[in-house]
Amino acid sequence: MIGSISGQIKAQAARLDPGNYGRSDTSAVGRWFWEIDKVLLLLLAVLIGIGLIAVAAASPAAGERYSGGNVRFSELHYFYRQIVWIAVGLPVMIGISMMSRERAKRMCLAGAAFFFVLLIFVPVLGPEVNGATRWIDIGIGQLQPSEFLKPFFVVAMAWLLSLRELDKSLPIFPMSAIVTGAVAFLLMKQPDFGSTIIFGSVWIAMLALAGVSLRALGILAAAAVVGVVLAYFFYPVATTRIDGFLFGEGDNFQVENAMRTLTAGGLFGMGPGAGTRKFGLPEPHTDYIFSVIGEEFGLIACLAIALLYLTIVSRVLIKLLDEENTFAILAAAGLVIEFGLQALINMAVNVQIAPSKGMTLPFISYGGSSMLALSIGMGLLLAFTRRNPYLTRSPYVVKWSGEPVTE
Repeated sequence: MIGSISGQIKAQAARLDPGNYGRSDTSAVGRWFWEIDKVLLLLLAVLIGIGLIAVAAASPAAGERYSGGNVRFSELHYFYRQIVWIAVGLPVMIGISMMSRERAKRMCLAGAAFFFVLLIFVPVLGPEVNGATRWIDIGIGQLQPSEFLKPFFVVAMAWLLSLRELDKSLPIFPMSAIVTGAVAFLLMKQPDFGSTIIFGSVWIAMLALAGVSLRALGILAAAAVVGVVLAYFFYPVATTRIDGFLFGEGDNFQVENAMRTLTAGGLFGMGPGAGTRKFGLPEPHTDYIFSVIGEEFGLIACLAIALLYLTIVSRVLIKLLDEENTFAILAAAGLVIEFGLQALINMAVNVQIAPSKGMTLPFISYGGSSMLALSIGMGLLLAFTRRNPYLTRSPYVVKWSGEPVTE
């Protein structure tokens, strides 16, 4: 009876739907079109569009700083390159978003293992850039393994934590701590203190979602504070950054100049291409692109971008309230928390409420590794938040799994 009524509903919907991709279309593209979160996809597209405009604004300043006197180096060099990276990243994001959850999970487990191994070899194979060794030269460019590891780590950790449902005797939490600790150790050697904070914070957030006791979370929070204190005394990079932020000691020029640049345009900005302070920023197209936006488009534009990030994070978390699959909840929540936290840290550095960390603004900053890694991460997020429209709309079906009412 239930199956017959549900079938009639689907048939009627198919007759009413115009176009080639009616809901009766069982092709991969047809299923993707009706199951994807179109609002989330639109928000990401808007963010990428804003990023392209921002890179165009920052490109002349970056070109002047990094052209090395090359007269053939175009003012829009980084803008053109960003278009190429977007042209590569968007198909990657869409392709991954079409994967089933199981296939996406398997890909992430393999990807996490591969990039963890690459992370081990970064100090051996990577060139030193500005005192840090974070990249591996692959001939056509440089690859930053830690950027690609982020989304794969989140999904792999979600899988590991979800195993607790199958067997509560498994030492899942200690195992996840060992994995996270190993990643943090390798990142600190690069050194990359900012990414270490991202990995650790996302891990703790996922533990909270997985049901770790408040007592355990309190112990972890205390351990994190102790870790920061120890880093200050025994980790030179942390010492320099924290001293510069708290006491103005050492080279605090970057964050101070970023703040002056951000506020130079007032509420509505000086206009596209009219900014001048951006030419004094050390990384105008990557770490400090938020300040370039403030100078040329105003504080109102900066606020709108911050609200856009908040909207993306909020939409995903609210959408997960109706999700029943523990793995999907942990994976999607972890991915969007990592995304939002990276944006928050970058903006906090630009407004001088956090020490400089060398972290890009997601989908807005220039970068090949960053763009591709974010495309992978958001593709996974879109895959894990897909919904079957019949199962969410039919009053006769109550679960995402498709199980009928058995009353």
